[in-house]
Amino acid sequence: MIKECVDVLIIGAGPSGTVAASFLRKKGFSVKIIEKEKFPRYTIGESLIPRCMDNFEEAGLLECLKKQHYQVKRGARFIRNGVEGNFDFSEKFGEGWDWTWQVPRDHFDNVLAEECLKKGVSIEFETNVEHVDFLASEKVMVTTSKNSTIEKYQVRFIIDASGPGRVLAKQLNLEAEPKTAIHSSIFTQVNDINRPQGKEGELITFDIIEKEVWFWYIPFSNGNTSIGFVGKKEWFQKFSINPSEALTQMLPETKKYYHQFKNLDFNFKPIKINNIAKNVTKFYGDNFVLTGNSAEFLDPVFSSGVSFATESGLLAAKLCAKQLNGEKVDWQKEYVDYMQKGVEVFSTYVKEWYTGNLQKLILHQNPTQEIKRQICAVLAGYVWNKNNPFVRNHQKMIPLVVKIIEAENSIEAK
Repeated sequence: MIKECVDVLIIGAGPSGTVAASFLRKKGFSVKIIEKEKFPRYTIGESLIPRCMDNFEEAGLLECLKKQHYQVKRGARFIRNGVEGNFDFSEKFGEGWDWTWQVPRDHFDNVLAEECLKKGVSIEFETNVEHVDFLASEKVMVTTSKNSTIEKYQVRFIIDASGPGRVLAKQLNLEAEPKTAIHSSIFTQVNDINRPQGKEGELITFDIIEKEVWFWYIPFSNGNTSIGFVGKKEWFQKFSINPSEALTQMLPETKKYYHQFKNLDFNFKPIKINNIAKNVTKFYGDNFVLTGNSAEFLDPVFSSGVSFATESGLLAAKLCAKQLNGEKVDWQKEYVDYMQKGVEVFSTYVKEWYTGNLQKLILHQNPTQEIKRQICAVLAGYVWNKNNPFVRNHQKMIPLVVKIIEAENSIEAK
């Protein structure tokens, strides 16, 4: 028996799902979100980048977020053995937002979900999507379960924003090799009672331990700080298999922050995620599309996850609205090709980070300011601006500039 008929069913109430839902509801469509967790719930992706702000604003969610007084993020710092590379978003190349936030995702995602509820979006929490059937009549039948109760929903379109759950990717066998090197991470939060005052205690920092190992420091306005390590599995194998013991053993590796955190209790048992990067063979089909991490995830190093999640969620919602209104949509060209252009740029930066080239560029102490502005725009998420040479020629620019720097250093050494 069909419980309900809705225009769009969205799997997942994270930023991708709520941005899509809010936009579609604003356009007059009936929208239901199926979310497997109870909110608020913890997840990673706590550092945003400015491109997110455009998406939250267009979806009608920015004002509710501004009221939360999250920690403002105006840039980022990268350090290695005491050498710093600082980026200020207000000095980036091109137009766009010059600030964003660092957010505790349990609170942040709950605010977005509650705002969607206020707008008339229906959300079923603690509910699993058991199966999705694509019917010949261009309808979709979604079977869900909650506390052993089975429900069926007939919908016109489905947006899979299930993130790590990857509901349709698993059901339709769409998993593919990731585009970036496979790394793992371990993380938790602490009550940061030793936090320095002012900018030093507020600035997100990436502490490079080795070429492929780094530590993140993400302070929140509520007094807590997110801490975590990212590295290859071989590096993780040097430490305990117990997550709490492992993170405790790893902390001395960050000489910058070890004394700040060494005697603090973890707010929750550290979480370890193996093989962070994800990818799929197909992003859309008849009456469905994958958005956010349910489609693809690169690496946490440049905080691109929520940006791509909201970008894809908003674009999917726009195209979904067109299709449901009877307009022709070229999902390959208008959705996949567009998103892949941005993903390809960021993929290059992630790959060059782990080759060490981008680290050299970021930490260069006498940078050409125009080049730094152009790189800063990419770090801010404006990866579709072809006026930026570091977007337009992303595969060539980083190795080229590093060669120039190395040549200059060689001449100076003589």
